[in-house]
Amino acid sequence: MQLDTRAAGTPAAPPGRLPRTRAIAVALVSLIAALGAGHLVSAFVGPSASPFVAVENWVRDSSPHPVVEWAKNTFGTADKTVLFIGVTVVILGVTVLAGLLSRTRPTPGLIIAGGQGVVGFVAVLSRPDLGQLGIVAPAVSIVAGLLTFSWLHARAWPAELDREGRRRFLRTGAGVLIGAGAAGVIGQLAGNRVDVEQSRAEVGRLRIASPAPKLPAGADFAGSGSARFITSNRDFYRIDTALTLPRVSAQDWRLRVHGLVDKPVEFTFEEIRGRALIERPVTLTCVSNEVGGGLISTANWIGVPLRDLLMEAGVKPGADQLFSTSVDGFTAGTPVDALLDPNRGAMLAIGMNGEPLPQEHGFPARMVVPGLYGYVSATKWVADMELTTFQDKQAYWIPRGWSAKGPIKTESRIDNPQDGADLPTGRTTIAGVAWAQTIGIRSVEVRVSDNGADEWHQAELSTEVGLDTWRMWRVRVNLRSGSHRIQVRATDKSGYTQTEALADPVPNGATGWHTIEVTAG
Repeated sequence: MQLDTRAAGTPAAPPGRLPRTRAIAVALVSLIAALGAGHLVSAFVGPSASPFVAVENWVRDSSPHPVVEWAKNTFGTADKTVLFIGVTVVILGVTVLAGLLSRTRPTPGLIIAGGQGVVGFVAVLSRPDLGQLGIVAPAVSIVAGLLTFSWLHARAWPAELDREGRRRFLRTGAGVLIGAGAAGVIGQLAGNRVDVEQSRAEVGRLRIASPAPKLPAGADFAGSGSARFITSNRDFYRIDTALTLPRVSAQDWRLRVHGLVDKPVEFTFEEIRGRALIERPVTLTCVSNEVGGGLISTANWIGVPLRDLLMEAGVKPGADQLFSTSVDGFTAGTPVDALLDPNRGAMLAIGMNGEPLPQEHGFPARMVVPGLYGYVSATKWVADMELTTFQDKQAYWIPRGWSAKGPIKTESRIDNPQDGADLPTGRTTIAGVAWAQTIGIRSVEVRVSDNGADEWHQAELSTEVGLDTWRMWRVRVNLRSGSHRIQVRATDKSGYTQTEALADPVPNGATGWHTIEVTAG
C-alpha cells in the first residue's frame, strides 16, 4: 500500500498540513488495524461479534422494510453481496473523510473513529446470539483503532518529511498492515476451527427406520421441460439472513425445548439420530417467491417427528407459538397446532436426500413443516425452541411487515417454454409445476390467447406422490403463427382455484396467474 505519493510536479501541502495521501493512509491503516484486532477477538467470543460482520447484520436488521424488499427484488440471492459492498463503501468513505479532516491535528479523525467504534458496539449489543463477552471484540477494535490513529498521525509529521522520513513512515504503516492482516487471518482460521465437512463425514450414513416411498412411475415430467420432482442438494433454493454460514459440529450441537412446557428438555445430535428416523418428501416454498419464481424445491428429508419432541416436553394449554432460534440469532414463530397435528408431518430434520444436511441447508439440524412458508417454519441451524404465544413474542420477520402464520398459497408455474421464446408452429408441449402443500392439486388449466382464440386446456397431471409435495403438469396445444400469451392456473383439492389478482409477496405470499409471451412462426 502506497502511503505517500509525492510525484514531481505535485503541489506541496500547505505548511502545517499533512499531504492528503498521507492523512488518508493514517486513517485507512488505523481502520484495518481496528478491524483486524476485533476479528481476532471475535473468533473466541462469537464470530458475529466481529465489528464488520456485526455492522453488516445491524444494517440488514435495521433497514426499513421497503428497502429490504427492494434489495431482494432487485438483486435476488445476491443481496448479501450487495450489502457487503454497500457497507464497505460507506465505511471507507467515512474513514477517508476522517483522514482528510485530520491534516492539521488528529482530533477530528479520533472523533470519527470513535463514532465508528460506537456503531460497532451498538451492532454487537443488538445481536441476540452473543453473550456479554461479545462486547470485548468491539472494545478491542476501538482501542486498537484509536491508538493506531494517534500513533501513526504523530509519526506522519512534519508535513514536509524528507526521503528517509517518508520511508520510515512507509515501513511503520506496512508493519501495522502486516500485523493487522495476520490478526485477521488468525481470527478467521480460529473462527473456522469447526470443520463442518469433517463433522458431516463423522455423522456418516443415517439409518432410516421408515424410508420414503419409491417415486411412482409418472411422478416426473422433466422430459417435457418441468422441474425434476426431487431437487438436488446443490440446486435446492437457499434464502436466509445469514451473512456467514454458521459453523456447528454435530458433536457440540444441542436443542433446548422450554417455555410453556411441563418440563424443559434438551437433546443432543446422537440422541436424535439414535431414534427411529423417518424419511419423507416435502416441498418447501419461500414467501418471497414471485409468481412464476424459482424459490421452491423438493427434497427427501430425514429426521424425527417434531411432535414427539414437543410431547416429551409437555406443551401447556395456551401455548400457540413455537418460537425457534437459530445459532446465528434468527427467529421464527410456528403455530403450535400445525406442529402437534399428527397428519401434518412436521419434522426436525438432520438429513437431506440421503445424506446429513449440507451446511448451507442447516447442518446439524433444521425444522421442516409442510404447508407453511419457510420464514415461519423452516429454521436452519436450530438450537432453541420456546413454547410461547404470538401475543408475547414476535419472530424476526413479523415486525418487518410479514404476517404471523404464513400458510402456503395454491400456485402454479410454467417451466417450458420460457417467456419470450420463439417456437415453431403446430403442436407444442407446455409444462410446469403446481403446488398446494397439505391440500393437494386437483387440476391444472392452461390458456393460450392470441388474436383469434382464448381457451383453457385441461393439463395432464403427474402421478401424485403426496399432499406435501408439488405436482408436475403438461399439455399439448396447437400454436398458429404469431404472438401468444400463455397462462396457467391450478385448483386444489378443497375446490379453490388460484386467483388471477396479482399481489406482491408481502405480507403473506404472492398471487396471480403465471403468464408468459411466446412467438410461433
